[in-house]
Amino acid sequence: MPIDKFTTLESRYVPLPVENVDTDQIIPARFLKATSRDGFGENLFRDWRYTPAGEENPDFVLNQSEYTGEVLVGGQNFGSGSSREHAAWAIHDYGFKVVVSSFFADIFQNNALNNGVLPVTVSAKFLSNLFNAVEKDKSQKVLVDLENQVISLNGECEEFAINPYKKNCLLNGFDDIDFLLDRKDKIKAFEAKN
Repeated sequence: MPIDKFTTLESRYVPLPVENVDTDQIIPARFLKATSRDGFGENLFRDWRYTPAGEENPDFVLNQSEYTGEVLVGGQNFGSGSSREHAAWAIHDYGFKVVVSSFFADIFQNNALNNGVLPVTVSAKFLSNLFNAVEKDKSQKVLVDLENQVISLNGECEEFAINPYKKNCLLNGFDDIDFLLDRKDKIKAFEAKN
């Protein structure tokens, strides 16, 4: 799966004010049989999006047409549970480029970064402001600026942290292999010297 370059993104966002969302809720284990990264988006939050009979749950946010965007805003402790990379695949395949929360499970955070999804950790206050703003105006937008590591909502800004290597990869659209290939000449020159 190619990783798109990420610099800034201004987008409407989808609120999921649920704490402790684990990877089995993001992508249930029964959908992990595929080896390709494609197609996981259709089963993102499957057990919340659909009834046991397979019908859309109209109460779930992804089934409500007024909520759209490339940013998913989740509650605290997003991505806990098992280390399945498929959770990041499902979020990316669905079309989300950013997930915002006040806390991410470490393994999920790394899996997201490795798969072109930017996890943005914000304060509990900023997270609450995001939920309140979109409740008042479902077309509310948020601005995510990776270069400056800032997220903005209606003029309120908050900085976020990111591993410098992963930031460089996202800015350039690199996965780990692309990063090495980009430095192939430097690696060859170093080898020639030693």
